[in-house]
Amino acid sequence: MTQPSDFDQTQTTSEDLLLSVRNLQVTFGSDEGLVHAVKNISFDLAQGQTLGIVGESGSGKSVTALAIMGLLGESGKIANGEVLFQPTGAPQLDLVKVSAKKMLQYRGDRIAMIFQEPMTSLNPLFTCGYQVIEAIRLHQKVSAAEAELRTIQLFNEVQLPNPEQLIERYPHELSGGQLQRVMIAMAISCNPQLIIADEPTTALDVTVQAAILDLLKEIQRSRQMSMIFITHDLGIVAKIADRVIVMNQGEVVESENTQDIFQSPKHPYTKGLIACRPQPDRQLRLLPTVSDFMEIQNGQIVEKEPSDSRYLEVVSSEELAARLSELQQQEPILSVKNLRIEFPIRSILGLTKRYFVAVNNISFDVYRGETLGLVGESGCGKTTTGRAILGLTNSVMGSVKFEGKEISRLKGNAFQQLRCDLQVIFQDPYGSLNPRMSVGDAIAEPLLIHSHQERFHRYRKADARKERVAYLLERVGLTKSAMRRYPHEFSGGQRQRICIAKALALNPKLIIADEPVSALDVSVQAQVLNLLKELQAEFGLTYIFISHDLGVVKFMSDRIMVMNKGEIVELDNAESIYNNPQQPYTQKLISAIPKVLAFK
Repeated sequence: MTQPSDFDQTQTTSEDLLLSVRNLQVTFGSDEGLVHAVKNISFDLAQGQTLGIVGESGSGKSVTALAIMGLLGESGKIANGEVLFQPTGAPQLDLVKVSAKKMLQYRGDRIAMIFQEPMTSLNPLFTCGYQVIEAIRLHQKVSAAEAELRTIQLFNEVQLPNPEQLIERYPHELSGGQLQRVMIAMAISCNPQLIIADEPTTALDVTVQAAILDLLKEIQRSRQMSMIFITHDLGIVAKIADRVIVMNQGEVVESENTQDIFQSPKHPYTKGLIACRPQPDRQLRLLPTVSDFMEIQNGQIVEKEPSDSRYLEVVSSEELAARLSELQQQEPILSVKNLRIEFPIRSILGLTKRYFVAVNNISFDVYRGETLGLVGESGCGKTTTGRAILGLTNSVMGSVKFEGKEISRLKGNAFQQLRCDLQVIFQDPYGSLNPRMSVGDAIAEPLLIHSHQERFHRYRKADARKERVAYLLERVGLTKSAMRRYPHEFSGGQRQRICIAKALALNPKLIIADEPVSALDVSVQAQVLNLLKELQAEFGLTYIFISHDLGVVKFMSDRIMVMNKGEIVELDNAESIYNNPQQPYTQKLISAIPKVLAFK
């Protein structure tokens, strides 16, 4: 049996402690009573050190950061504990006890925070430069001209292009990576001694993510800052952190230096988190999940061995090649030839100035029962390609044939019949479901819409639809009682399972999965990926799996198609793409994947 008390949470021995958290407890008031979000945690952070805090959604890692910053809001309360901060040349201070006015002086000056989503953290009504200038002048007695010069220097330091022009740009005019660099510039503008980075790279492409991580490490080194880096991605924390604490349900379950925690994790929760991330250098038949390593008995975590040997079984290259060869002996289920998609760029008066080519003359085939991975950075055209196949994009040039039939120009009733065979799973499960519609009604909706077709006549009856929905829910790992509930009553992973059940309702032949796991924790991601593989084997499904995460794509795919700037850069079997990429762009994508050595 492993309990949080089995290890010392405060192993930092440096005399130059910057931050010391002791017995921190955070609660939130709710209609159902008091929620204990953080339960009696302790840790230390030394000068110049990076501490990684890892855990799934709801583990308490972000709440811990907000408690340190004094940003819990009205419903949050520090019930107990100390947050001792000792900046250089100043007496030790308990941030829990300081006044709001005093905390305002420290926040942004001595302690700064980089939030997960820069677009929501920046004010859309003000230029990026103005917002950084405002932060500087709030804490430093400098003129507007001096603050502007300082902002340009900061934009240079975070490697933003043309900083003199960029300070006049608004947030919506910058890319996600550029916005995050603006947030970093703002965070370091007053030369803080501690930066808290809360999931700062979650929404970014893998190459942009790698650049931001390198930038943070360089800034920390050059400025001798300490950093708390919060993430659910163990690959990232392995790259950037000196020490790691692992949180689960508001408690610290393991604390160790980074190398030791990855090579010899002690707690079953840590073992599960490390094991469930896809490892591109080896192809497992199924991904392990956290529940394969631990269970709760009488309120205590009990370690167990994975009961299914498939989780530890590596699929050989010979087996993968044999499967692909067998798939390619049949006629393609989907054939795309010379696909080109253009979007008009209009002037203020609504006149078309020119056309933006989103997809530029691409051709590929997909075989029945295959998973074709579609990978590339944001803006490469992968989602637009998927939408064109589904008939959700106008101005499509070229040929799209499904089962030998041209479908790119089908309209009205003819295309509605085809939609039964072509389905989609979107990235955001919450946005894909009607919040006013029960889960049962949402899954049954396509059955009702297509019940006029002869093959779905039986679903004209409500009892038949209810029976089908109950079967689908149970097949994706939920119970039929979920039919009466609404989307907001489920977790992110459960909502994605509901979306998968809805996509399966009409027995489709081809499913386009557009970033279906990018918003999920790694353990939930593993569950959904395993489910998709099992459903493919059971129903003979064909997938086009779209993602910017090459590790996930390699686990799912028979072949991988790499796209860049609307063109196909490389197309080959998954093993060859990963082990022997031919094109520099593919090599760049693979080199940017955070590496985690799986423990033995």
